[in-house]
Amino acid sequence: MFIQWLQSSKIAMWLLTVIRVYVGYKWLSAGWGKLTGGFDASGFMQGAIAKSTGENPAVQDWWALFLKHAALPGVKWFNVIIPLGEFLVGLGLVLGSFTVFAALMGLVMNSAFLFSGSISINGQLLLLEFLIILSAANSGKIGIDRWLMPYLQNKFTRKAKISSDSSPLQNQAV
Repeated sequence: MFIQWLQSSKIAMWLLTVIRVYVGYKWLSAGWGKLTGGFDASGFMQGAIAKSTGENPAVQDWWALFLKHAALPGVKWFNVIIPLGEFLVGLGLVLGSFTVFAALMGLVMNSAFLFSGSISINGQLLLLEFLIILSAANSGKIGIDRWLMPYLQNKFTRKAKISSDSSPLQNQAV
C-alpha cells in the first residue's frame, strides 16, 4: 500500500522531488568538491582496512580483503570513478534525469562507504535513495524524466516492433 502511494500519489511526487533534489545536491557537491579539489581514496581505504581489526571491528573481514587486494591496488581508477560517479549521480537526481538509475548508483556508493565504516550521512542517503527507487517513475515526474522516459520507451518499443515485423520467420508458410 505504501509503495503504491509512492508510485502514484501527487503528494508523494512532490515530496519525492524535494527528497530527490536534496539527495542530488549532497552528491553533486561532494563530487564537485572531489573533482575540483583533488581526491585520493587511498587514505580512506587504508583507514577502512585498519577498522577491520580488534575485538569489535567496524569493517568486516571480507570487505577489508576486497579493499586491500582489489581496490587499493587500483586506487588510481577509484580516484577517477568516485568523484565522477558522485557528480553524475547528483546531476541526475537534481535534474530528474535517469532518476531511478542515479538513485541506484548512489545507493551502491553509499553501501560501499558504509561497508568501509564511514557512518556520516551515508545511512540517511541510503534510506532516501531506497524511497526514490521504490517510487519508480513518480520520483522523476517533476524533472527531465517526464519527457525523457516516454521518449526512450517509444523509441525502443518502436524499434522492437519494427524488428519483430521484419522477422524472416513470419513470412514462411506453415
